Amino acid sequence: MAGHSTIYHKKYLKVTISLIIIIALCAGFSGSFLAGGLSGKTPAANAARGSSSIVMEATSLRVFAGENIHARLPMASTTKAMTALVIIEKCNLSSVVTIPKAAVGIEGSSIYLRQGEKLTVKELLYGLMLRSGNDAAVALAIHAGGSVEGFVKMMNDKARQLGLKNTNFTNPHGLHDPNHYTSAYDLAVISSVAIRNPVFKEICSTKRVRISGDSEESIRDLYNKNKILSMYSGGNGIKTGFTKDAGRCLIASSLRENMQVVAVVLNRGDMWEECMRLMDYAHANYCMQKVADSTSPVGEVKVNNGKLNGKYIYSAPVYVERDMYYPLKKDGSEKVSISVSIPRSIDAPHDKSVSLGKMEVTFDNRLIFCEKVYTMVNIEKKNLRDKLRDFFGIKHRISYRAA
Repeated sequence: MAGHSTIYHKKYLKVTISLIIIIALCAGFSGSFLAGGLSGKTPAANAARGSSSIVMEATSLRVFAGENIHARLPMASTTKAMTALVIIEKCNLSSVVTIPKAAVGIEGSSIYLRQGEKLTVKELLYGLMLRSGNDAAVALAIHAGGSVEGFVKMMNDKARQLGLKNTNFTNPHGLHDPNHYTSAYDLAVISSVAIRNPVFKEICSTKRVRISGDSEESIRDLYNKNKILSMYSGGNGIKTGFTKDAGRCLIASSLRENMQVVAVVLNRGDMWEECMRLMDYAHANYCMQKVADSTSPVGEVKVNNGKLNGKYIYSAPVYVERDMYYPLKKDGSEKVSISVSIPRSIDAPHDKSVSLGKMEVTFDNRLIFCEKVYTMVNIEKKNLRDKLRDFFGIKHRISYRAA
């Protein structure tokens, strides 16, 4: 029995040591995996390394909610939001594109372009955004940039212009490349800027369109893959995406009560449900509120030697030129602070087009608006006759007030 016990203990010891080695190896692998995954130390992260999500308001870029919003992840065909934005800004939509050989037979989603056929830029944009045509992406890139590489530079230049720090493009379609990545925040900014453009908004909110090209063979009926347009009240965009490396990705957008929101999820199997949940949260809890009114004075300035319509004035109200809105909580718990910087007085004459100073609007100790302020009227200077009337004490003075 003692011999059998010794053999048993030796076997048990070997198994135990093997398990310890396996656990140690797994722990080491897992540790290095997590350390490199979302830390930003690597150019991009594999989809298996995590997911991210965000919802923001499109004009102010205020973030309402999100997780891992700055994590670098691949984004598949949501790339095409930037492709479309750059094309719309740089190209004539009615320009005719002759499809080059390089754009034919591109891997993945396709509108099955043929070499030599002719389509307009706008027709190709529909193929890009509704059917996620990788061939349309390459055709547009070559048209705008002279080459795919030239266009990719334009995409990265735009990203830098927008101040994006966790985005890099290597292609116009989103097929996987380890150096092709973005973050939920960066992609939401791209999409928010894009959806302010009426052409982009029109295209990405279209459910169905027919493009004709230059022949009967070129006629294509395109149906939008984006279910948000039909599943969600107010849904108006933007783009789906999927590769094995990126996972399921979605940029969703919706407009309700004049508030345009954009939601982004990267590597979420429940991308439809998650984007709708995020947008529900935004619409339920926030609304656009007017924080400055162009018809209401924001201050008043004293006027020296001034008159208006033949009457003396000693002060004039000042205004901002446009209404300003910002998303705030519906329950009224959030307030903005306003400060106006203008001189104590001005000398007549004064031209209403000349700024008198500025108005700053801050929220949560952050500047959200800085606008110049003006009088609404031209102010004349008193002449000699006016001064004589003053000298002899003839009363003829007013302080100007807006009607």
